[in-house]
Amino acid sequence: MTTSRTVPEKFSGFGVDKAENWNKARLVRFDPKPLMPYDITIKVIACAVCGSDCHTVTGNFGPINRDDLVVGHEIVGEVIEVGPEVTKHKLGDVVAIGAQSDSCGECNRCKSNNEQYCQKGTVGTYNSLSKKCGGYITQGGYASHVRVNSHFAARVPANLDVHHAAPLLCGGLTVYSPIVRHAGYDLKEKVIGIVGIGGLGSMAIQIAKALGAKEVVAFSRSSSKKEDAFKMGASKYIATKEDTEWANSNLDTFDMILNCASFGKGVDYDSFIRTLKLGGKYVTVSAPPADESITIAPFNLLIGGGIIAGSGIGSMKEADELLKLYADNNLAPWIEKVPISEEGVHKVMNRISVGDVRYRFVLTDFDQAFDSKW
Repeated sequence: MTTSRTVPEKFSGFGVDKAENWNKARLVRFDPKPLMPYDITIKVIACAVCGSDCHTVTGNFGPINRDDLVVGHEIVGEVIEVGPEVTKHKLGDVVAIGAQSDSCGECNRCKSNNEQYCQKGTVGTYNSLSKKCGGYITQGGYASHVRVNSHFAARVPANLDVHHAAPLLCGGLTVYSPIVRHAGYDLKEKVIGIVGIGGLGSMAIQIAKALGAKEVVAFSRSSSKKEDAFKMGASKYIATKEDTEWANSNLDTFDMILNCASFGKGVDYDSFIRTLKLGGKYVTVSAPPADESITIAPFNLLIGGGIIAGSGIGSMKEADELLKLYADNNLAPWIEKVPISEEGVHKVMNRISVGDVRYRFVLTDFDQAFDSKW
């Protein structure tokens, strides 16, 4: 084990005890998970706020598994401790961590850059059981420090601002992976549709544009985000609640449609499927509450020849590619910085619960929040 500075015996964070207090996080101290030989400890610099954070603390994704749950899985920090088997990172590296903190590392999926689909040992960055660590329930990035398997940390390029890097490791990766897997790395002949212009959709537009898409079409229910979408890189905008003929006007148009909407109810999936080219793909990364389902008429699939797929986060290989894409193209997610504190966490939870953000909160000023508290 090598350390560059003192690693505290207990970490600090802003945690929630139960779903009723989802917007009342309090300052807590907790035991970190045991340091495994392949683990690193990072001192957190910034953590972006994902919609999944809110869904988790409200109980929409299932039970809260500890009474001091710290969420946050879009984390950037400095490596201050490395286990004896760590080769990927060194002390002082600035790294980013997303929604996954471990996997079995041995299955075919893990060995083929598909570790996000591991079925034997996936561990989420927070509220997740780690069998390797004796049943420890993981804690996230609204915290002073985070400890994870070093494989699941990506090095942040020196020319990429840490606050812009943070949203990329969940939100950005979640849309980058399906775009490159289902549409490819060269999109110059592809028409890509992006449904839902929130945190994920905003980055999806940027990514599709950076990969050279022939056309990037932004879909939203109203025209309220039209100007923003064009600034992000969209070439066309469709407000589905305002243009009742939008589907008929766009039959046989899209090579791929990526659904980034944070809800499942009310989405007219059949109309989107009708606009796919033969063999076109409708891919969803939407993660609404666990009790929501979608309805699709099978006949539309038969006559249209379209394909429906799902996608979950992305691989660490893709995380490295994504960080490089943003750094090389001087891209930046649209963010709003909020200093981390009890008040700051309450603020972002209340606002994100009603969609009041354009387009990603990033929690900042971790030194001020934690270094003087204990």
